[in-house]
Amino acid sequence: MTTRRSSKARQAVLEALRQAGAFRSAQSLHHDLLAAGEKIGLATVYRNLQALVEDGEVDQVRVEGAEALYRLCEQDGHHHHVICRSCGRSSAVTGPDFEVWADKVAAAAGFTDIRHSLEISGVCRACAA
Repeated sequence: MTTRRSSKARQAVLEALRQAGAFRSAQSLHHDLLAAGEKIGLATVYRNLQALVEDGEVDQVRVEGAEALYRLCEQDGHHHHVICRSCGRSSAVTGPDFEVWADKVAAAAGFTDIRHSLEISGVCRACAA
């Protein structure tokens, strides 16, 4: 994980994520940035979000039927999320059993330097009520 040089665009995207506080799409963040007077293109937002994900500063999830969503990492280290398909509420979760399983399956297939993502979606208690 290599942290890239800070830029005005990167700082603007980070600030938009701080303000959002929850998972948001790149297009939604771009709209917020434009509304705040930033002169930034959508492609620049996507590029910066991807770099922030690669640097471990931002979480990225893909919910079925939706575009990728982004949020500032609230937890250090490797983790996953469970997200409500109805309201978007999320919780960070860890799964040591899953981590062991993923490494074992990849090794059995002859792979090394394993990376993975696990996305779990459901309906939270509040939305299910």
